[in-house]
Amino acid sequence: MSQHRTVTIIGSSNADLAVTMDRLPGPGETVLAHSFITTPGGKGANQALAARLAGAETEFIGAVGRDANADVALGMLAEAGVELSRVRRVDEPTGVALISIDAAAENSIAVVPGANATVTADVVAELGEVRGVVVLQGEIPAAAVEQAAAAAERVVLNLAPVIAVDLDVIRAADPLVVNEHEAALVLEQFGGDGPAAPEDAARALLGHGVRSVVITLGAAGSLVAEPHDDGARLSRVDAIRAEAVDTTGAGDAYTGALAARLAAGDELIAAAGFAARFSAASVAKPGAQASYPRTLDELPGA
Repeated sequence: MSQHRTVTIIGSSNADLAVTMDRLPGPGETVLAHSFITTPGGKGANQALAARLAGAETEFIGAVGRDANADVALGMLAEAGVELSRVRRVDEPTGVALISIDAAAENSIAVVPGANATVTADVVAELGEVRGVVVLQGEIPAAAVEQAAAAAERVVLNLAPVIAVDLDVIRAADPLVVNEHEAALVLEQFGGDGPAAPEDAARALLGHGVRSVVITLGAAGSLVAEPHDDGARLSRVDAIRAEAVDTTGAGDAYTGALAARLAAGDELIAAAGFAARFSAASVAKPGAQASYPRTLDELPGA
């Protein structure tokens, strides 16, 4: 693999167990579902596949078990040509995500980390060279995220779920990629007061020393924030209209595609525009990795 256009993802891989139903159940309620499928997932693996399909040479580093779910978790990555030689096989079971999807394509997700919890700081420290744009998330131990960030030249940090990490790791993110809810939780780690308008949250994060910020806003698009002479340059990036069938993995599609374009040399705003198109294509089909566009001709918009 050449350094040029390389994306390295250190993160989680799961088998996704998904059920579809008319509406999500309330507490203590049983709802009959229409279908059940098992597909590959995990934020790290999803982002690795997206980066590869978006054109980047991509390596995924993580851990799976020695069970049948391991083949499910890695299958689409292998087919797409993602480098997997540094994925560890461990005695813990492969991670599992339990996903419920309603008729409006909204979902609720519970994750059992399994083998992902074995991606420790010591494991990351033993990796040696980590090339290109390094993408990290919150589904592996915080100490591993911190170790990986310290060794990377450029970090894309998708702090989801929001876990407590050293604040210097968040400051090193270029960009930090979060949704509105996650932005508020990250601000709380800096001692903030909680929820704020996206523009205010972005300015506050830059004020705390974060190198750049992308706040995803669902159907409202995304907000890109970068330092400027007057303190911040904020740019809105429109969402691409798409008929949503299943939003599972759409955020990961966005982050992986964003990283691919950054590795190719795009400025952050241009990369965010491409990521919006890639993510929009993903919601038109069910599943996470299975929904990602296999060719760039499938991307909507211009």
